[in-house]
Parts: sequence; structure tokens; C-alpha cells
Amino acid sequence: MAREDADRAALRDVNWRMILRLEASISVGIGLLMLIIWALAGARHFWPAWVWFGLAIPLALQVAIRRGLRAPKGHRLLAAHGAITCVLASILLAIWLLAGARHAFWPVWPILGLGVVLVGHAWVRHALPTAREQALADRVEVLTRTRRGALDVQAAELQRIERDLHDGAQARLVSVAMNLGLAEELLSKDPQSLTELLAEARSSTLTALADLRTVMRGIQPPVLADRGLEGAIRALALDLAVPVTVGGEIPGRVPVPVESAAYFTVCECLANVVKHSGALQARVDVGYRGGVLSVAVRDDGVGGASLAAGSGLRGVARRLEVFDGTMTLTSPAGGPTVVTMEVPCELSSPRT
Repeated sequence: MAREDADRAALRDVNWRMILRLEASISVGIGLLMLIIWALAGARHFWPAWVWFGLAIPLALQVAIRRGLRAPKGHRLLAAHGAITCVLASILLAIWLLAGARHAFWPVWPILGLGVVLVGHAWVRHALPTAREQALADRVEVLTRTRRGALDVQAAELQRIERDLHDGAQARLVSVAMNLGLAEELLSKDPQSLTELLAEARSSTLTALADLRTVMRGIQPPVLADRGLEGAIRALALDLAVPVTVGGEIPGRVPVPVESAAYFTVCECLANVVKHSGALQARVDVGYRGGVLSVAVRDDGVGGASLAAGSGLRGVARRLEVFDGTMTLTSPAGGPTVVTMEVPCELSSPRT
């Protein structure tokens, strides 16, 4: 890409030089023609100087602007302004000299005005932050926002885990403890009733284990640890009501935090496909190129999805921002809907 940009810049430079040479040749030809006409007309007053002066102005302005644009990035506008100011000052001096230089040196006032404007431009440019300072300020703003988003996501996850444990596994285990307490009391009084209580305790224990597995899948799904991101997405696609095709390949193992964030963002997107899109089919494409993990979720639903419509997609965006990731949404009315997620990361060797 950098090579192509350099080639295009070199081609533009060559084209500009050719055009400038052509204009200069035409100007010289016109100037010589005026000189011949002046000589044939009697050579009394050297008026061709004004013609040469007029022909030189556009050439000088083009060269000045071109020189200014060659300055380092961030200083080009000021450099072009300075070059144009010098050309205009030279034009005023040339007019004063061609007019005979008999009157007072009036060009000093417009030149002074041009200089004041240039100094003001330079002062404003110096007062403004440099490109690096602006980039650092933008980076600080992004980090502040993503840190706040990460804390919000973490707090929401902790609340969800606490709620699931309290309403699920904890309630089941309390029931098991109560049944075992009753069984202990009945052991000496009514041994025949122990069978039913022990069976109920066993059933509650198995249900509590299932609840714990569900909570664990919400934290870090075992399939994600076993098969990686690509395999986990393929396993997820098998359990959905809408047919989902998974394509692409990741040539390595994604870091665990990024892998988990990407997996849950795909889960959210596919959940939206099932609940809201009315799609007949969907597709997930994964890939890795240039140090960036990309995941695209497409469906042929009704479209019209928006980041402002609900909290799910906003949560996806906040989850990815923690890793400097981005999310783009394209969902015109009538579909299709395409959610593209990109996260910079480094891959490790694939697990064997």
C-alpha cells in the first residue's frame, strides 16, 4: 500500500512538472512574440515588460504553492501561505518598479498587511496542538472511555454471575441441605421415608451442577477453551433456530481475553438475528490479516438495525473498545444487515 502511494505521488509530481514546462514554454513564446511586435512597432516604450510580468504571475504562484505543499505534514498550509505571501510581495514591488518608481514607496503598506496576516497564521499554528499532541489527546479520550466501559461491563458481569448463583445453584444447594436435615431426623423415626428425600436431594444436586455449568459457560465457555474461537462459533451455530454458515479460518490461537470478547459479541449478534431480524439464514466470516482479527455477521432479514435502538449492540461496541477494537453496522431498510468487528491482536501457535 505504501509503495502504491509513493508511486502515485511520483506520477503526480511528474505530471505537474510537465504541465509547468508546457505553460512556461507557451509564456516564453508569447513573450518573444510581443518583443518582436514591439521592435517592429518602433521600439519606443518598452511595454512588453508588462506582458512578461502578467505571464510570470501564474507560473510563480504555481511554483510557490507546490513548494509549500512539499513541506512536512502539519506545516504545509503555513508553508504555502508563506510562499504565496512572498510572491504577492514580489508582484507589488515589480508593479512599483515598472511604473517608474517615481512615487512614494507605497508597496510597503500592502506588504506590511500581508506580513501581519502571515505572522498571525504562524502564531495560531504554533498555538494549536501538533498532530502528535492531538493523537495523544484522542488516545487519552479513547482510553478513558474504554476504561469506563470496561468497568461497566465488568460490573454488569459480576451482577449477572451473582444473580445466577443466588437464584440457581445457591437455592438448589439450600434445598439439598434442608432435605438432608430432614433425612437425618427421619433416620431414627421413619427410615422408610428416607428414599424419597434422598432421591429429591440427588435431583436437586444434579440441577445445581447444571446451573453451575451454565454460569461457567457464561464466564468462559468450555468449548471456547477446547476448540478456539472458530470452533466455538461453529458449535454455537448448530444450536440456533436460524441456519448459520461459518466461513473463514484463523491461522493460530487468539489471546484468551480477545477470544472471549469476540465470542460473546458473536453470541449477541446471532441472538439479535434470531429475535429481531426475521432472517431465513445467516453467515459468520472470521479471518485474520495484518495483525487484525475480523469477524463479520450477516443475515438476510428485514434490516433497520441501529446502535441507538437497543443496548445489546452498544454493549458489543463497548466490549470491543477495551481491546482497541471497532464495530461497524450496515443495516438498510429491507436488509441485509452486516455487523463487522475488528480487533488488533497477536496470534499464538495453534493448539495441537
